[in-house]
Amino acid sequence: MQSLARLPLFVVLMGVSAVAMYVPAFQAYGVRDLHEARVFFYGANLFLILATMIGLATRGHRTKHQARGQLLSLLAAFTLLPVMLAIPFYEAVETTSFVNAYFEMVSSFTTTGATLFDNPDRLAPSVHLWRAIVAWLGGFLMWVTAIAILAPMNLGGFEVTSTEEAGRVVQRTGPFASRIDPAERLVRFTVDLLPIYGGLTAILCFVLIMAGDPGLIALCHAMSIMATSGISPIGGLDEAPSGRLGEMLMVLFLVFAISRLTFAPDIRSGRVAALRGDPELRFAAVFILAVPLFLFLRHWSGAYDVADQDNLAAGFQAFWGSIFTVVSFLTTTGFASADWGTARDWSGLPTPGLVLVGLALIGGGVATTSGGVKLLRVYALYKHGLREIDRLIHPSSVAGAGVEARQIRRQGAYIAWIFFMLFALSVALTMTALSLTGLQFETSMVLTVAALSSTGPLASVAAETPISYAGITDAAKMILAAAMVLGRLEALAIIALLNPDFWRS
Repeated sequence: MQSLARLPLFVVLMGVSAVAMYVPAFQAYGVRDLHEARVFFYGANLFLILATMIGLATRGHRTKHQARGQLLSLLAAFTLLPVMLAIPFYEAVETTSFVNAYFEMVSSFTTTGATLFDNPDRLAPSVHLWRAIVAWLGGFLMWVTAIAILAPMNLGGFEVTSTEEAGRVVQRTGPFASRIDPAERLVRFTVDLLPIYGGLTAILCFVLIMAGDPGLIALCHAMSIMATSGISPIGGLDEAPSGRLGEMLMVLFLVFAISRLTFAPDIRSGRVAALRGDPELRFAAVFILAVPLFLFLRHWSGAYDVADQDNLAAGFQAFWGSIFTVVSFLTTTGFASADWGTARDWSGLPTPGLVLVGLALIGGGVATTSGGVKLLRVYALYKHGLREIDRLIHPSSVAGAGVEARQIRRQGAYIAWIFFMLFALSVALTMTALSLTGLQFETSMVLTVAALSSTGPLASVAAETPISYAGITDAAKMILAAAMVLGRLEALAIIALLNPDFWRS
């Protein structure tokens, strides 16, 4: 593993992606889809040779600003690597354009999960598996780089609790020590996190198979849950054989997208106490309890109007559908429960898509695979608002709760507000660009939020009528692809790349 630290990050990602192509190749060969097997097998060989040659030529190369160099490599990975990933996809499908294939791979690698193929039967099983694998790798990349690259630079949400300037590499101690070479940090956290990430995926896949899902469906759904990508080979959970039991198993694993403390290897002792006091978990619990209750009471009132309020079975299904869907969209996964439609049938009322848009905007935890603004930033703004209200009542009061709480309420809330304004500006600019391609306001708004929050399936459930990505122009697809990358890396990380100290070197 140490030899990998001497290679550029982008080259390592090329090699890993090439090796990953063997998986759908062998799967396709096993079911005798020989065309897809040849495409992925030849692609794996070609790109593995290419990555090896580039690796030999660039081995040991070092830049002056290694941390920002890694951040630039991360930006290149989300924009250029999908070109390589799209080639076998394009050749395997045959009936699509390369622009569509690139859009699919950007969507998968950023764990957005937006797809141009509304009919899942149009894609071969190996192609569905490839989409899920790419998303799974993209999710793991964010797990590792969030801690190894973004944390030492006070980006990705870590700036809320840090006393240093966002985007500046600071000297740290402990697991985030910036004295360690960034490449060595990447190797270290990859070794620490890969068994956790892979093990959780394998466990979820196994229990889904035991619940009744076929192997391919269970594997794709397990990888999609861990990567919060919402990719499904059957178009969602409505047709999943595991049914409600499978959803209950999935929601247990979505907790890893709410707080990094649930999987962080650097917390060796006091894990239970840390989880109990984690603001992200507590804040998420409020949404998970309050929003489904609100939706249930709304539908129950509608059922009362049609004299069906005593239908307990339909009421339970509606309540569970709300719980699972709320957790799914809060973590920006985008899976809608099979019981989500039951609530509409029970009450006759449509479910307000704006609620799901709001949940996707909030997003999950810092340093997880989820997108959105992130729970910690929203929590910082909430605590700052409470403190300002207290000061209106008691102007001379002194707030307690310790140094960390004061940091979150003051500097943390300040930088969180800056990020929120940057996010809102990104929404406005993306909506404007999409409007110039001919899209209506509501369509532009939903697609923009779906792209920036990494919640691609939002388009099919948030609008009054489902929005199809296949119906937009190539220009709109490229705008959304850029928005997906911006939402995945976040505006603060992009701005950090514009630091004069970086380009002057």
